[in-house]
Amino acid sequence: MADHQEASVTLPSDPASVSAARTYVSGVLADWGLPGDADVVDTVRLIVSELATNAVQHTLGLSPTFRVDVALDRDELLRIGVTDSHPRFPRRLPAAVQQDNGRGMVIIRWLAAEYGGSLSVRPTREGGKTVAIELPWVAPVRPVTAGGQQGA
Repeated sequence: MADHQEASVTLPSDPASVSAARTYVSGVLADWGLPGDADVVDTVRLIVSELATNAVQHTLGLSPTFRVDVALDRDELLRIGVTDSHPRFPRRLPAAVQQDNGRGMVIIRWLAAEYGGSLSVRPTREGGKTVAIELPWVAPVRPVTAGGQQGA
């Protein structure tokens, strides 16, 4: 596998895009060798759903699209980021407000940590933000055969 692989998709800030983001990332990970039945796949799907939902719901219509970036470095580190053009960073709501929503970032942070990863939020040069996770890559490395081809 290459030292670095990247994929990205830009989607409209619409509730239907949450499913599209989840499906896109699942397909990319499968293409990169992560089996669909790996335990971490369901976790990644949930994280992508939460990130995309935040990009749709909490940008208050000020970000007409959001971008999902997926990167794999040296078969060791998976990065998934969701970027929108709204400048406000996510914030944890007071406990009294959290009854129906407001726990997405807590859930994402906890899920990433469960797999040895982390969550970060950083501003973009354009004035928006990227909310990203990093996880150790868990796909089995395919052995290289004598002919230099990866085994299936």
